[in-house]
Amino acid sequence: SQLVPRCVAPSTRQRSEGRPRAGWMVMGKRASSGNMRVMLCRSSQTVSLQCKILKCNSEFWASTTNSGPEEEFCTALRAYNGCVRRTARTCRGDLAYHSAQHGIEDLMSQHNCSKEGPTSHQERSDGPEVCHYERGFPRNAAQPNFTHCGFFGDPHLRTFGDDFQTCKVEGAWPLIHNKYLSVQVTNTPVLPGSSATATSKLTIIFKNFQECVDQKMYHAETDELPAAFADGSKNGGERHGANALRVVEKVPGQHVEIQARYIGTTVVVRQVGRYLTFAVRMPEEVVRSVEEDDDDDDDQDLYLCLHGCPANQRIDFKKVRSQAAGGTRRFTYQSAKAKCKERLPVEDLYFHSCVFDLLSSGDINFTMAAYYALEDVKTLHSNSKRHHIFEKGAFSGCAATHGAAKRFLLNLLAVLLCCALAL
Repeated sequence: SQLVPRCVAPSTRQRSEGRPRAGWMVMGKRASSGNMRVMLCRSSQTVSLQCKILKCNSEFWASTTNSGPEEEFCTALRAYNGCVRRTARTCRGDLAYHSAQHGIEDLMSQHNCSKEGPTSHQERSDGPEVCHYERGFPRNAAQPNFTHCGFFGDPHLRTFGDDFQTCKVEGAWPLIHNKYLSVQVTNTPVLPGSSATATSKLTIIFKNFQECVDQKMYHAETDELPAAFADGSKNGGERHGANALRVVEKVPGQHVEIQARYIGTTVVVRQVGRYLTFAVRMPEEVVRSVEEDDDDDDDQDLYLCLHGCPANQRIDFKKVRSQAAGGTRRFTYQSAKAKCKERLPVEDLYFHSCVFDLLSSGDINFTMAAYYALEDVKTLHSNSKRHHIFEKGAFSGCAATHGAAKRFLLNLLAVLLCCALAL
C-alpha cells in the first residue's frame, strides 16, 4: 500500500485554532512487504532559509524507500520525529514544520509505533541546531558574546570579567557551577608551609541536555590526564547529538580539549610539570545560567570564574613579590624575570605571575604554565585586544613623569613669554 500526499488548505476551524495540519491520505493498509512512501507537499509551503525541516523530510523519505518490516518503519519514524523536534528553534511557526509534527503523530498512531525505542543511524550526526549552539542563531542575528576563564600556576585566576587574581584557595573549590556544567578543582600546597597552592585534581560534570548528551564526568589529576570521560567514552553517550560533546587528546598526557558544541563551550585541560591548568571559552548566556531548582546562592557566590576568589583568599601580588625580592633557593628576582622573559616578552600579568611562581616555588615548570595559559587566551578569548592585561597603575609612574614634564614646559613657556613682553 502507499501513502499519497494530498495538499489541502486548512479548514476554517483549523485556521481559527492556528494549527495547520498536513494533508495525509492513506491508500489501503501497510502490508508486511513494507513499500511505504511518505512525502510532504513542498511546493505549497514556504520554508525559511534557517529552517531545516525539508532535510528531515528527505532523510525520512530516503530511509523508508526500501523499508522492510513494521519495526524498521517505526525506527525510521522515531528518527524522523527526533529530527523534526531538533528544528524547533528555527522552524517554530513554519507551516511545513507543524505539518510534519502532526503527520508524525498520525503515522505513529496508525502503525502502533512507540515513541521510545531505537532510532536509525542517521540520527547520530552532530549537526542539528538544538545540539549545536552557534547554528541556532540566524545568520543576520547578533552573534553570542563569548567569555573566557583561566586557572593556572600557584594559582592565578582570570575571571570571565577579565579580573586577574592570585589566590590561596587550598582544597576543593568550584570554578564553574551553572545549569549545564560544573567544574571543581583541588589545590595543594606547592611547598610545605607555603600559602601558594597549585591544582592537583580537576573534575568536570557535563549535565544531560535534551536529546543531545547524557551526563558525563571528566576527572584528571597529577600524572593522569585521560583522553576519555570517566566511563571510558569519548562522546556524549547514546543520544542523537552525542558527538556534540567529545574529548579530543591533543598531546598524550599533557593536553586535552573537550568540545561541548551544544552549549558553545570549549574546555582546555593541561598538565604542566606536576600540576594542572584549566581554560574555558563559554557564551555569556551559559556563564550566567542558574539551575531552576537551585535556591541556595552560596554555590553561585563561590563560583570563582564568575565572582573571583573571596577577599580572604587573595594574595597581594606586589607585597609578596617585594618580600621575595631576595629570591628563593633557586631564583633571585632578576634571574626569575630573565627566565620568564624567554617565553613571555610582554611584561603583562602573565609575565608577572611567572616571576611570582618562580620566586615562591623555585619550580621552573611554572614558566610554561604561564606561557600556555596565555596561549589558551589567544585561542579562546573573543577579544584580541584583551589578550594581554596589565597591573592597574602599571603606567602611573610614566604618567606622573609625563605630567611633570608638561608642567615644566608650560612654566618655561610662561617665563619666556613674560621676558618677551618686558623687552
